[in-house]
Amino acid sequence: MPANAGPSEGLRFLFASTGQDQDNDEGGTEMIIVMRTGAAQEEIDEVKQAVAEEGLETYVMVGQERIVMGVVGVGVERVTHLETMPGVEQMIRVSKPYKLASNEHHPDRTSVRVGDVEIGAGAPVAVIAGPCAVESREQVLATARWVKREGATLMRGGAFKPRSSPYAFQGLGVEGLKLLAEAGAEVGLPVVSEITDPGDVETFDEYVDMLQVGARNMQNFVLLKAVGQSKKPVLLKRGLSSTIDELLMAAEYVLSAGNPNVILCERGIRTFETSTRNTLDLSAVPVIQERTHLPIIVDPSHGTGHRPLVRPMAVAGAAVGADGIIIEVHPDPPTARSDSEQSLSFPEFGDLMDDLRRHEYLRQPTAPHAQVHIEPPVERARLRARIDDVDSRIAALIDERAELSVAVQQTRESGDHGHDVGRERELIEKAAHGPEGVLTPEEREMVFGAILRVSRSAQRRSAASDAAVAGSVNAKTAEATANGVGQ
Repeated sequence: MPANAGPSEGLRFLFASTGQDQDNDEGGTEMIIVMRTGAAQEEIDEVKQAVAEEGLETYVMVGQERIVMGVVGVGVERVTHLETMPGVEQMIRVSKPYKLASNEHHPDRTSVRVGDVEIGAGAPVAVIAGPCAVESREQVLATARWVKREGATLMRGGAFKPRSSPYAFQGLGVEGLKLLAEAGAEVGLPVVSEITDPGDVETFDEYVDMLQVGARNMQNFVLLKAVGQSKKPVLLKRGLSSTIDELLMAAEYVLSAGNPNVILCERGIRTFETSTRNTLDLSAVPVIQERTHLPIIVDPSHGTGHRPLVRPMAVAGAAVGADGIIIEVHPDPPTARSDSEQSLSFPEFGDLMDDLRRHEYLRQPTAPHAQVHIEPPVERARLRARIDDVDSRIAALIDERAELSVAVQQTRESGDHGHDVGRERELIEKAAHGPEGVLTPEEREMVFGAILRVSRSAQRRSAASDAAVAGSVNAKTAEATANGVGQ
């Protein structure tokens, strides 16, 4: 079945109808036929005909520069002689059971386009954010506006919720999809939602930009074949206790049904550890990238199940090379009707996005997307100039304060650590409860606490240096005294 892989790749799969049911688990293998660059259509047709005459199944992958043909079935050795046919460059035996997902015949990384967002193949780390479940129009619109403002590239939201308990909130159904689509359209974000029923593919195609197959349905083969018929990309989550090979075989079902736009997701697996909801297997990211050309993203929300752990594990996922991060965000996490313990509040999501932007800049500081420059309005430029001036004065004042702290330390006895906790607390309280401004007392306390910590660091460094000097002087004095006594 033809499938569009996006405007940049022009990729499609064509399957010959042989009437055979090949089961790769029972010995099915594959041979890859690589055609020469510029091979004529007649040469391609002749190779396909020769394969068909052997009773084997073929598919054709049309790339930008060359055409690759796959031969699937038992006894592919029967077509090794085709290497001498006109237009054939080489033949490669594929050893992995997942043929289309394997990078053996697709060494370049695949980029999947979701709406106008590219995921994978070196694109900036995609951030998919939104509520676990769509609960109301107000909730989903508020979340969409916030995550868009903070820099998310896609929006997530569950309308059909497969829950462990039949009494838990099951989602708003089609109405939830409509609300999600409305929110995405308003802020300009592509949307993704989980599909649970093969019969809903057409409905999902109407409202979402990417279909998600959840962990519990990773091996729902009827569903995998159904989403393989969709023209929309598929986000495939790893099963709760599934191996990496099982995840790739699940992806193979989608790919072989004609949909080449598959994104994998590591969302944690079930282990004997009970401190977290699941064990987020970040090692799966580089392992998967060694085995397949498909993009891989990380879900630290389900991977940990605890709000404080989401932010560090999201950054860790980006650091290990994930193509994207999917995060649950809610206006008021404690009142969320689904996964409240792992959903981030709006400010927490903002902090996470700051961390991811810092990581992305360190990863690719000279990348084009990191150098986009838009001339600001005159008023904004003036305000930024004032900020730069204030920052310079702050830096100078902090340095001056540290110098004074060092001077205070030098007035103390050598054995005095110099940490006056009472005065430190008094200074922090004074800063926190000063004149009202845009900063909260908690934020002022954080800032002043950091200033006190760097001052203490400077004091320790000075004390250590003084102690080293004093020790050296004492050693020389002792040595001189000893030499004098000896004489």
